[in-house]
Amino acid sequence: MDCTTLLLIDDHPLFRKGLAQLFDASDDFEVVGQAASGREGINLAVSLAPQQVLLDLHMPGLSGLQVLDELRQLRLDCQVVVLTASMDRAELLTALRLGASGYVLKETEPDALLSYMRNCHKGAIVLDSTLVALLADQAESGSRTTHDLDLPDTGNLTEREGQTLALIGAGMSNKQIGRELGISDGTVKIYVRNLLQKFSLHSRLELAAWVHNGASTRHEERH
Repeated sequence: MDCTTLLLIDDHPLFRKGLAQLFDASDDFEVVGQAASGREGINLAVSLAPQQVLLDLHMPGLSGLQVLDELRQLRLDCQVVVLTASMDRAELLTALRLGASGYVLKETEPDALLSYMRNCHKGAIVLDSTLVALLADQAESGSRTTHDLDLPDTGNLTEREGQTLALIGAGMSNKQIGRELGISDGTVKIYVRNLLQKFSLHSRLELAAWVHNGASTRHEERH
């Protein structure tokens, strides 16, 4: 079995080593590097080219959000999942905007974390239900900041784009969406790219969060 290569970035040695033991004990992950700071993490991501990065947000020096931004600019082919104790909505929304592939709380059970990372590797959306509720609260409150997710108009979507959006919200990967709709992975990627462009969003995770917020339902109710 091919293992998913993983880089851990966290400034707490005990927690980081515990994560390494958890993933190394599994059959499908290989921890290829550990970093105690954001800068070290970026350097290791470039040199090791891991398939996944598990990233803490609050670290001395470069923050996790700054690391996310630099990794995005470097266009590395890796999935970055934020693992943090923070439930701050602004940080969550900024992480989504910067292209995080997931956002998971440190209170998550070990088996659940492994499941999240496996699903992420398959292309699924990784977002804790508690955090989905936070996004929904933000949308209901009507408060908006420069980092808030824009609420797009669903009226200009094709039927296939609408179906793809709904299945992304259900947490399906491109391959699963393709099987469900009877189309190729490449065609699904085109629909996803169209959705991101039409909605002025940056990641599948933002699309899924928007669906979970119930924005489509509220839009229909207003019209």
